[in-house]
Amino acid sequence: MSCSKDGSIPVPYSPIPPNAAAPQNVVVLSLYRPPLYRQRRLLRLCALYSAAFLLLSAFVFLLFPSDPSLQLVRLKLNGVNVRLLPAVVLDLSFSASVRVRNKNFFSLDYNYLGVSVGYRGRRLGFVSSDGGRVSARGSSYVNATLDLNGLQIIHDVFFLLEDLRKGIIPFDTETEVEGSMGLFFIKFPIKATVSCEVFVDTNSQTIEHQDCYPE
Repeated sequence: MSCSKDGSIPVPYSPIPPNAAAPQNVVVLSLYRPPLYRQRRLLRLCALYSAAFLLLSAFVFLLFPSDPSLQLVRLKLNGVNVRLLPAVVLDLSFSASVRVRNKNFFSLDYNYLGVSVGYRGRRLGFVSSDGGRVSARGSSYVNATLDLNGLQIIHDVFFLLEDLRKGIIPFDTETEVEGSMGLFFIKFPIKATVSCEVFVDTNSQTIEHQDCYPE
């Protein structure tokens, strides 16, 4: 070992390689996915969302209850008579056949079905039947007879006499059903009404025509 002129011990070193100071660049490339892969992934997502929407719509359609439909399939006039003395008295009798259609996938329990008849907005009489059940996606027919004998007309007596002179008396009927429908312990109240205008020919004792519409 040798010493320098100033007495210090020299430190050994190795020369730096000529390429050590050269810059090094690192390039990171993302995974390349062809356009066809992205299109297939987008189609799968669209198909998944469409299937979920269809399943939800089917669930709501099958389980959410809707009101039944009513149809007055037959209305028969048994008789109508207006007596003038000693007071204006009306005798009237109707026979009705009502169809109750359950559009749901669960059975329908109705508490009652009622049929009323009126004249110029005033109810004259009402008849109701006992409750019953309509099967899922099924129909049931209910018959009812409404008899009004010796009904004294006070408020609309002048209109009644005028209609009697013309030979045509307009009556209005209203058919209503109320009940419940549901799954297990969950019950939903349901209600349906259908109204009809009935024009009675007092000479032939028949119904000239009728117009019905649901409410």
